Amino acid sequence: MSQVIVIGSGVGSLASALRLRAKGHHVKVFEAGAEVGGKLGVHKSGGYRWDTGPSLFTMPHFVDELFQLFNENPRGHFNYQKQKVVCNYFWEDGTRFSSNASIEKFCSEAADTFGEPKEKIAKYLAKSALKYDLTASLFLEKSLHKLGTYTSAKAFKSVLQAGKLDISKNLNEVNEESFANPKLVQFFNRFATYNGSSPYKTPGIMSMIPTLEMQFGTFYPKGGMRTIVESLWKLGERNGIEFFFNEKATSIDYENNTICGVTTNKQGYSAEIVVSGIDAFYTYTSLLPKLKAPKKTLEQEKSSSAIIFYWGVKKAFPELDLHNIFFGANYKAEFDSIFETKTLPKDPTVYVNISSKADKDDAPEGSENWFVMINVPTNNGQNWGELVQKAKEAVLSKLSRNLGEDISKLIEKESVLDPVKIELNTSSHQGSLYGSASNNKFSAFLRHPNFSNQIKGLYFCGGSVHPGGGIPLCLKSGQIVADLIADA
Repeated sequence: MSQVIVIGSGVGSLASALRLRAKGHHVKVFEAGAEVGGKLGVHKSGGYRWDTGPSLFTMPHFVDELFQLFNENPRGHFNYQKQKVVCNYFWEDGTRFSSNASIEKFCSEAADTFGEPKEKIAKYLAKSALKYDLTASLFLEKSLHKLGTYTSAKAFKSVLQAGKLDISKNLNEVNEESFANPKLVQFFNRFATYNGSSPYKTPGIMSMIPTLEMQFGTFYPKGGMRTIVESLWKLGERNGIEFFFNEKATSIDYENNTICGVTTNKQGYSAEIVVSGIDAFYTYTSLLPKLKAPKKTLEQEKSSSAIIFYWGVKKAFPELDLHNIFFGANYKAEFDSIFETKTLPKDPTVYVNISSKADKDDAPEGSENWFVMINVPTNNGQNWGELVQKAKEAVLSKLSRNLGEDISKLIEKESVLDPVKIELNTSSHQGSLYGSASNNKFSAFLRHPNFSNQIKGLYFCGGSVHPGGGIPLCLKSGQIVADLIADA
């Protein structure tokens, strides 16, 4: 079998490495840092522990599949619990809503809270599930850049029902047509942020995203999000994958348009196959500087970035749960700031994740570890020192107002992540969280493919390429890469 080198050790890279190893290839993984994980990092201070990156975990069976490839029981190495409450929502007028994990209860409670007919809400969710069912096998499991993807029976079925996908409308238009209550419209508009896009620009097909929460559920990995990558790393080591830490790839090597290996800051390595799991932009600019880069693909509009405050809060708030959203009053203005004027929203929506609600060891007794995030534009040379301070003032004002307490007096530990640091830490171009945004109906087809048209043996995985960012999609990118290599 082939010698394979995987660059980077994010969740997409790990999925690629494991699937290729399961097929019998000899796999080496090179990580520039001291640990696996990519964006799935961890920070500890004063008895508090924070996951520094993605905090929402859906589709856990995609992780389980990787253990099962090696005939291992996932529960012996990686465990998680399903959440009864998906997320708590807060509006400035005092409206509060807890999104129940049960579809039946969600529809009933949403109907009571927002004054919408229960049947209308159930119909919306059923249509969301249909969109997912019609497209998942194509968009999530296959390369959109191979003709064979479009000749299957499933593809034909999807084409016949394309009118049900709402591709010609944006998400906000779909939601406004579905509901009269602006709060419920805002609730469903929020799902555009799951891939760093604007509900006023992303196509209506994205209304399928709620299915990931409503139909499949949300989960918390025992020990934190970090355990996802740590368990996969250990799985790889047990099964013969070689990991090289503090060894940065400096070039992808090829001759006669065919891969021949990788050079690192320490030495050169031969390989017939190379999988780049780092940002596609940096793959070309740093590792393939002489290769003609796909300019239009790399210059696509980037997804949103974030400012994140990691706060150790010396009080417990029973009205908060694992996931909490405090909505801004003018959602349209918020996304205009992020994607049009590239500025800080004046009244940002605030997301608060508190993993100590699920794992008491993440904070001292009587305290909570708050991961507080707002969506912001990518780094385009803004004064982030000034913007972070303004963001902190706006966030503290909103949280204190909604919770009836001066939060600033309760913070005893703090660290901050902004777009510049995100780019520095993860090599995500301009600090984007999800690579390219999905702000037009052709976005899915414009993402970088999982293979190179120029170099035989070169493949791509991770959040900057098809099918996109977020843990489930990155895991699926690993499957797509492994399938492409098997079919080559």
